[in-house]
Amino acid sequence: MSGIAIAFRRELKRIFSMKEVLSTIFAAALIYSLYYPQPYVNEALRDIPIALVDLDGTTASRELARRIDASPDVAVAMVLPDLPTAQRQVYERTISGIVVIPRYFERELLHGRASPILQYTDASYFLVNQRVAAGISGTARAFGVEVEEARLVALQVDPPTAAAVTSPLPFTAIPLFNPAGGYATYLLPGAFLLILQQTLLVAVCLLAVTARRTRLEPATGPVATVLGNLLAYLAVEAIVVPIYLIVTPYFYGVPRLGSLADILVAAIPFVLAVSAMGMVIGSLFRSPLSVQLVAAAIGMPFFFLSGFSWPTEAIPPALHAVSMLVPSTFAVTGLTMVAQMGASIAEINLQFLGLWALAIGYVLLAIALEWRRQRRNQPSTGQISTA
Repeated sequence: MSGIAIAFRRELKRIFSMKEVLSTIFAAALIYSLYYPQPYVNEALRDIPIALVDLDGTTASRELARRIDASPDVAVAMVLPDLPTAQRQVYERTISGIVVIPRYFERELLHGRASPILQYTDASYFLVNQRVAAGISGTARAFGVEVEEARLVALQVDPPTAAAVTSPLPFTAIPLFNPAGGYATYLLPGAFLLILQQTLLVAVCLLAVTARRTRLEPATGPVATVLGNLLAYLAVEAIVVPIYLIVTPYFYGVPRLGSLADILVAAIPFVLAVSAMGMVIGSLFRSPLSVQLVAAAIGMPFFFLSGFSWPTEAIPPALHAVSMLVPSTFAVTGLTMVAQMGASIAEINLQFLGLWALAIGYVLLAIALEWRRQRRNQPSTGQISTA
């Protein structure tokens, strides 16, 4: 135990004495927590500008136009006389969609016939296209139901019967865990875990490379050295993890139903797995520059392999098997369920055990690599303790 304490104190001292490590762990946490969420602060797109082309000019067409404009998703930014004029505005990026109410719109409705409206949306931006389409089509369907119900009532149909005929299956949507349907609520928890993994991985690799380049002599055996270093990283991340998983989500209004204790317990194997993985990867590099270049290159693959930005089912089996070696693959699902959805540790049993399996595997590999390093240096450093 004394050997672990020695290694712990020495590694903690190295962390706080190396500016590049301090900036990677602490400055990155501050910068990312303040800067990264800014594009998503508004959560969901609202009042997207569209153009209205009303070729009917009747009471019904004006009422439909008013309701579309009142929709929270879109806003009628301009009323234009014809479709070609509106199309030019789309090409100039002034608006993101067009609604065309055809001639004889009201007449067809009064005769009980379908009177479809035309909807054009800019599909070059997926979120804008989805929101515009949902806003226009939802309003048009609701207006159509009201028109048909009023027509049936005018034909002496009982109002409750008319309502049942026009809307036989009333639908009420209640979003769970993401009440606003916002992109930030979905994206930020997983993104913060990936950022946490990336910064910790870079910091540990830098510490490993620096120790080897400066020929830092081990004061303890391989087991004590690895375990002491891991405890030092765990102590430092005890400050950083709450910033990413608790403080920042609360500050930006991201729902958090999980208890503080469950979040921290679930984060322990994640931090250990990433730290031990960093010690293993760090043994492969000779310079800090190599660490930074490789870390920048593998960040995007880790992002896509995590399963929350790209469906896991669409990932090739071989790549999915490789992703099981990356802690974020288990952590993004498990820790998000705990922090945002209020799941217990027992309910993320698969992810929790997966993180512990990775932690144990990488720790054993790190001990083996440390033992080999110490054995190579043994003639010049003297007898090494195995504690």
